[in-house]
Amino acid sequence: MTNTPGHSAASGPLPYGTPDEPRVAVRGEATLEFDPEVARVTVTVSARGTDRKEALASLTRRNAEVLELVKEYGEAVEKLATGTFSVTPELTEKGRREKVRTYNGRVQVTVTVGDFTALGEMSTRLADLELTRVEGPWWALREDSPAHREARQQAVREAVTRAREYAAALDAELVALLELADLGAESSAASPPPPPGARAAGYRGAPQETVPVLDLEPQRQRVQAQVNARFVMSRPAL
Repeated sequence: MTNTPGHSAASGPLPYGTPDEPRVAVRGEATLEFDPEVARVTVTVSARGTDRKEALASLTRRNAEVLELVKEYGEAVEKLATGTFSVTPELTEKGRREKVRTYNGRVQVTVTVGDFTALGEMSTRLADLELTRVEGPWWALREDSPAHREARQQAVREAVTRAREYAAALDAELVALLELADLGAESSAASPPPPPGARAAGYRGAPQETVPVLDLEPQRQRVQAQVNARFVMSRPAL
């Protein structure tokens, strides 16, 4: 028996199928929306002084005020983490000597909130602190959220449905699954930063008796999933 060049009898059917075992390749996609599960707020505390120790003392005090305020909300806060910390000397503009004019200190804290009923009040109270900048919220789903699984399963069901429709158009049926490839699930877990107008920055001097409470509307999160699937179908009736 003479073999066709590039293909031997022992190599099995061609990757794209045969007339007796045709194959169908499809892509399944799913885009679902869910309510957010957490919100993240970034708090930046600043301090400035002509003396290094003075700047550090002010920065330490203000950072402690932020942490104490956040901890008042108990279980509503799922995570509290300190990010960057810096103290930078600022030199005088003129003069040959390295003379320090002032010291600038900064500490950044990230707060993850799971109870949105406390988010508005906490954000405005933080923004009311001295030399404190508040940015956010950034709405998100948790990494282990069931939403990701639901989107992936929906994408698989879509792939099967699409393959069956193609087979039915040829009066054929699906026989077996050959391959199911996950292209990855992408979630807008971290929403893009809000415009500057949506940020709250507190640079007050004297404390105020009352602080307004922001009415924050959670932003629904979009979860996407895609899969590639290959099936063997019965011989079509052409």
